[in-house]
Amino acid sequence: MAYQTLLQEYMLVPPVTRVYTTACVITTLAVQLDLVSPFNLYFNPIVILKNYQLWRLITTFLFFGNLGFNFFFNMIFTYRYCRMLEEGSFRGRTADFVVMFIFGGVLMILCAFFVNLLFLGQAFTIMIVYIWSRRNIYVRMNFFGLMNFQAPYLPWVLLGFSVLLGNAISVDLVGMAIGHIYFFIEDVLPRQRGGQKILITPMFLKKLFDPAPEEADYVTLPDFANVRPGGFNWQNENREVPENDEGNR
Repeated sequence: MAYQTLLQEYMLVPPVTRVYTTACVITTLAVQLDLVSPFNLYFNPIVILKNYQLWRLITTFLFFGNLGFNFFFNMIFTYRYCRMLEEGSFRGRTADFVVMFIFGGVLMILCAFFVNLLFLGQAFTIMIVYIWSRRNIYVRMNFFGLMNFQAPYLPWVLLGFSVLLGNAISVDLVGMAIGHIYFFIEDVLPRQRGGQKILITPMFLKKLFDPAPEEADYVTLPDFANVRPGGFNWQNENREVPENDEGNR
Protein backbone atom coordinates (compact mmCIF):
# COMPACT_ATOMS: atom_id res chain seq x y z
CA MET A 1 0.00 0.00 0.00
CA ALA A 2 2.77 2.42 0.89
CA TYR A 3 4.50 1.70 -2.42
CA GLN A 4 1.31 2.28 -4.39
CA THR A 5 0.62 5.53 -2.54
CA LEU A 6 4.15 6.74 -3.18
CA LEU A 7 3.88 5.79 -6.83
CA GLN A 8 0.58 7.63 -7.17
CA GLU A 9 2.05 10.76 -5.60
CA TYR A 10 5.05 10.50 -7.91
CA MET A 11 2.85 10.24 -11.00
CA LEU A 12 0.90 13.32 -9.90
CA VAL A 13 4.03 15.42 -10.38
CA PRO A 14 3.89 17.27 -13.75
CA PRO A 15 5.82 15.42 -16.48
CA VAL A 16 8.68 17.84 -17.11
CA THR A 17 9.35 18.39 -13.41
CA ARG A 18 9.14 14.65 -12.78
CA VAL A 19 11.59 13.72 -15.53
CA TYR A 20 14.11 16.46 -14.73
CA THR A 21 14.25 15.99 -10.97
CA THR A 22 14.37 12.20 -11.36
CA ALA A 23 17.28 12.49 -13.78
CA CYS A 24 19.12 14.77 -11.32
CA VAL A 25 18.65 12.35 -8.43
CA ILE A 26 19.67 9.30 -10.49
CA THR A 27 22.79 11.05 -11.79
CA THR A 28 23.86 12.11 -8.31
CA LEU A 29 23.25 8.62 -6.90
CA ALA A 30 25.24 7.10 -9.76
CA VAL A 31 28.19 9.33 -8.90
CA GLN A 32 27.79 8.64 -5.19
CA LEU A 33 27.89 4.88 -5.84
CA ASP A 34 30.95 5.26 -8.11
CA LEU A 35 29.01 4.02 -11.11
CA VAL A 36 29.85 7.18 -13.01
CA SER A 37 32.70 9.61 -12.61
CA PRO A 38 31.87 13.35 -12.45
CA PHE A 39 34.81 13.86 -14.82
CA ASN A 40 32.62 12.28 -17.50
CA LEU A 41 29.72 14.62 -16.78
CA TYR A 42 31.04 18.17 -16.56
CA PHE A 43 30.96 20.66 -19.43
CA ASN A 44 34.17 20.52 -21.45
CA PRO A 45 33.88 22.19 -24.87
CA ILE A 46 37.17 20.75 -26.13
CA VAL A 47 36.15 17.16 -25.39
CA ILE A 48 32.65 17.80 -26.73
CA LEU A 49 33.89 19.19 -30.04
CA LYS A 50 36.88 16.91 -30.61
CA ASN A 51 35.74 13.63 -29.09
CA TYR A 52 32.01 14.13 -29.75
CA GLN A 53 31.04 13.49 -26.13
CA LEU A 54 27.70 15.15 -26.70
CA TRP A 55 26.12 13.71 -23.56
CA ARG A 56 28.00 16.36 -21.56
CA LEU A 57 25.59 18.93 -22.98
CA ILE A 58 22.88 17.19 -20.92
CA THR A 59 24.72 15.83 -17.89
CA THR A 60 26.13 19.23 -17.01
CA PHE A 61 22.57 20.17 -15.94
CA LEU A 62 21.97 17.00 -13.92
CA PHE A 63 24.78 16.89 -11.37
CA PHE A 64 24.53 19.05 -8.24
CA GLY A 65 27.49 17.66 -6.34
CA ASN A 66 27.81 14.86 -3.83
CA LEU A 67 25.01 14.08 -1.40
CA GLY A 68 24.97 16.80 1.21
CA PHE A 69 23.37 20.08 2.21
CA ASN A 70 24.15 21.79 -1.10
CA PHE A 71 22.56 18.95 -3.10
CA PHE A 72 19.37 18.78 -1.03
CA PHE A 73 19.08 22.58 -0.97
CA ASN A 74 19.28 22.82 -4.77
CA MET A 75 16.96 19.86 -5.33
CA ILE A 76 14.30 21.27 -3.02
CA PHE A 77 14.30 24.59 -4.86
CA THR A 78 14.45 22.89 -8.26
CA TYR A 79 11.51 20.60 -7.53
CA ARG A 80 9.41 23.24 -5.75
CA TYR A 81 9.65 26.09 -8.23
CA CYS A 82 9.81 23.94 -11.34
CA ARG A 83 6.57 22.28 -10.29
CA MET A 84 4.87 25.55 -9.33
CA LEU A 85 5.87 27.06 -12.65
CA GLU A 86 4.64 24.06 -14.64
CA GLU A 87 1.37 23.88 -12.71
CA GLY A 88 0.93 27.65 -12.68
CA SER A 89 1.67 29.85 -15.68
CA PHE A 90 2.47 26.82 -17.88
CA ARG A 91 -0.60 24.78 -16.96
CA GLY A 92 -1.86 23.07 -20.10
CA ARG A 93 1.21 24.31 -22.02
CA THR A 94 3.79 21.58 -21.44
CA ALA A 95 5.28 22.15 -24.90
CA ASP A 96 5.95 25.81 -24.05
CA PHE A 97 7.58 24.71 -20.81
CA VAL A 98 9.87 22.38 -22.77
CA VAL A 99 10.77 25.27 -25.06
CA MET A 100 11.71 27.32 -21.99
CA PHE A 101 13.99 24.47 -20.89
CA ILE A 102 15.62 24.28 -24.32
CA PHE A 103 15.99 28.05 -24.61
CA GLY A 104 17.60 28.38 -21.19
CA GLY A 105 19.84 25.37 -21.71
CA VAL A 106 21.14 26.60 -25.07
CA LEU A 107 21.94 30.08 -23.74
CA MET A 108 23.71 28.63 -20.70
CA ILE A 109 25.85 26.38 -22.88
CA LEU A 110 26.80 29.39 -25.00
CA CYS A 111 27.75 31.27 -21.85
CA ALA A 112 29.77 28.30 -20.62
CA PHE A 113 32.04 28.64 -23.66
CA PHE A 114 33.15 32.04 -22.37
CA VAL A 115 32.67 31.66 -18.61
CA ASN A 116 34.38 28.88 -16.70
CA LEU A 117 31.29 26.91 -15.70
CA LEU A 118 31.66 23.15 -15.26
CA PHE A 119 28.16 22.25 -14.05
CA LEU A 120 25.11 24.29 -15.00
CA GLY A 121 22.45 22.70 -12.79
CA GLN A 122 22.53 25.43 -10.16
CA ALA A 123 22.35 28.16 -12.79
CA PHE A 124 19.37 26.38 -14.33
CA THR A 125 17.62 26.28 -10.95
CA ILE A 126 18.19 30.02 -10.46
CA MET A 127 16.73 30.65 -13.93
CA ILE A 128 13.57 28.73 -13.00
CA VAL A 129 13.28 30.57 -9.69
CA TYR A 130 13.79 33.92 -11.42
CA ILE A 131 11.05 33.32 -13.99
CA TRP A 132 8.64 32.15 -11.31
CA SER A 133 9.41 35.15 -9.10
CA ARG A 134 8.78 37.64 -11.92
CA ARG A 135 5.44 36.02 -12.71
CA ASN A 136 4.33 36.03 -9.05
CA ILE A 137 5.42 39.47 -7.93
CA TYR A 138 2.79 39.82 -5.18
CA VAL A 139 3.65 36.59 -3.36
CA ARG A 140 5.16 37.09 0.09
CA MET A 141 8.17 34.90 0.84
CA ASN A 142 9.79 33.77 4.06
CA PHE A 143 13.37 32.54 3.95
CA PHE A 144 13.99 30.01 6.72
CA GLY A 145 12.03 32.23 9.09
CA LEU A 146 14.77 34.88 8.96
CA MET A 147 13.31 37.47 6.61
CA ASN A 148 10.15 38.36 4.72
CA PHE A 149 10.19 39.81 1.22
CA GLN A 150 8.32 39.90 -2.07
CA ALA A 151 8.88 37.11 -4.60
CA PRO A 152 10.98 39.18 -7.08
CA TYR A 153 13.72 39.46 -4.45
CA LEU A 154 14.05 35.69 -4.04
CA PRO A 155 16.84 35.21 -6.63
CA TRP A 156 18.88 37.94 -4.95
CA VAL A 157 18.37 36.32 -1.56
CA LEU A 158 19.61 33.03 -3.00
CA LEU A 159 22.58 34.86 -4.47
CA GLY A 160 23.47 36.22 -1.04
CA PHE A 161 23.02 32.76 0.46
CA SER A 162 25.42 31.33 -2.14
CA VAL A 163 27.99 33.93 -1.12
CA LEU A 164 27.65 32.84 2.52
CA LEU A 165 28.20 29.23 1.49
CA GLY A 166 31.32 30.19 -0.43
CA ASN A 167 29.92 29.34 -3.87
CA ALA A 168 30.87 31.23 -7.01
CA ILE A 169 28.33 33.96 -7.72
CA SER A 170 28.98 33.74 -11.46
CA VAL A 171 26.74 30.65 -11.61
CA ASP A 172 23.81 32.47 -10.01
CA LEU A 173 24.36 35.59 -12.11
CA VAL A 174 24.27 33.57 -15.33
CA GLY A 175 21.00 31.93 -14.26
CA MET A 176 19.43 35.26 -13.34
CA ALA A 177 20.56 36.90 -16.59
CA ILE A 178 19.15 34.13 -18.77
CA GLY A 179 15.96 34.04 -16.72
CA HIS A 180 15.55 37.78 -17.28
CA ILE A 181 16.14 37.39 -21.02
CA TYR A 182 13.40 34.77 -21.23
CA PHE A 183 11.05 36.85 -19.10
CA PHE A 184 11.64 39.91 -21.27
CA ILE A 185 11.13 38.30 -24.67
CA GLU A 186 8.19 36.19 -23.47
CA ASP A 187 6.27 38.47 -21.09
CA VAL A 188 7.45 42.04 -21.73
CA LEU A 189 8.32 42.41 -25.42
CA PRO A 190 5.03 41.04 -26.87
CA ARG A 191 3.08 43.63 -24.81
CA GLN A 192 5.05 46.57 -26.13
CA ARG A 193 3.81 48.66 -29.05
CA GLY A 194 4.95 46.88 -32.18
CA GLY A 195 6.25 43.97 -30.14
CA GLN A 196 5.77 40.38 -31.16
CA LYS A 197 6.30 36.92 -29.78
CA ILE A 198 9.75 35.62 -30.64
CA LEU A 199 9.73 32.16 -29.10
CA ILE A 200 7.36 30.07 -31.18
CA THR A 201 6.72 26.54 -29.97
CA PRO A 202 7.13 24.05 -32.85
CA MET A 203 3.99 22.23 -33.83
CA PHE A 204 5.53 18.78 -33.34
CA LEU A 205 6.20 19.62 -29.68
CA LYS A 206 2.60 20.69 -29.23
CA LYS A 207 1.37 17.46 -30.77
CA LEU A 208 3.78 15.48 -28.61
CA PHE A 209 3.17 17.15 -25.24
CA ASP A 210 -0.20 18.89 -25.67
CA PRO A 211 -2.30 16.74 -27.99
CA ALA A 212 -5.74 18.05 -28.82
CA PRO A 213 -8.50 16.33 -26.83
CA GLU A 214 -10.32 13.65 -28.76
CA GLU A 215 -13.81 14.51 -29.90
CA ALA A 216 -16.40 12.70 -27.85
CA ASP A 217 -18.88 10.41 -29.57
CA TYR A 218 -22.21 12.04 -28.90
CA VAL A 219 -25.30 9.85 -28.77
CA THR A 220 -28.24 11.27 -30.65
CA LEU A 221 -31.04 11.79 -28.16
CA PRO A 222 -34.68 11.47 -29.15
CA ASP A 223 -36.61 14.61 -29.92
CA PHE A 224 -38.55 15.37 -26.76
CA ALA A 225 -40.10 18.54 -28.17
CA ASN A 226 -43.21 16.74 -29.39
CA VAL A 227 -43.38 14.13 -26.66
CA ARG A 228 -46.21 14.77 -24.22
CA PRO A 229 -46.30 13.45 -20.69
CA GLY A 230 -48.01 10.12 -20.15
CA GLY A 231 -51.32 9.53 -18.39
CA PHE A 232 -54.06 11.45 -20.12
CA ASN A 233 -54.47 10.87 -23.84
CA TRP A 234 -53.78 14.42 -24.97
CA GLN A 235 -54.15 13.63 -28.65
CA ASN A 236 -57.79 12.63 -28.18
CA GLU A 237 -58.60 15.44 -25.82
CA ASN A 238 -60.96 17.06 -28.29
CA ARG A 239 -62.40 13.88 -29.71
CA GLU A 240 -66.19 13.53 -30.00
CA VAL A 241 -67.93 12.02 -27.00
CA PRO A 242 -69.58 8.64 -27.79
CA GLU A 243 -73.40 8.50 -27.79
CA ASN A 244 -73.48 6.02 -24.93
CA ASP A 245 -71.51 8.40 -22.84
CA GLU A 246 -73.91 11.19 -23.71
CA GLY A 247 -76.85 9.02 -22.67
CA ASN A 248 -75.24 8.18 -19.39
CA ARG A 249 -74.68 11.83 -18.76
